[in-house]
Amino acid sequence: MTFIFLYANILILKYSEVIKIEVFDIDISKFTEEAELLKTLGHPTRLCIVYCLIKKGGGCNVSTMYTCLKLPQPTISQHLNKLKQLKIVKTERIGTEIFYSVENPVVIKLVKSLFQNEEE
Repeated sequence: MTFIFLYANILILKYSEVIKIEVFDIDISKFTEEAELLKTLGHPTRLCIVYCLIKKGGGCNVSTMYTCLKLPQPTISQHLNKLKQLKIVKTERIGTEIFYSVENPVVIKLVKSLFQNEEE
């Protein structure tokens, strides 16, 4: 069996000279949320923020991120807002400061697997 190509949800396989077409019963709209999550994490700054929050293991405020990441505070805030919208990070207000941490267990697992060689 030789794989020819996959188009939408149709897989075309070639058996010698006979072509067999299989149709997968997959609803592509089910992948929208995961695709949005991956697209959000696909930005290097957001991935770096999430990685640093996971590595720190606890809450972190924007001032600390600013010092560590060497990025302008408004840039960090904009990226944190996007991460918060998708429920990747959560916030906790302590006094006048807001602390961020990663709340999505799927994201934690994904980012840890991406950087597992750095952990060793």
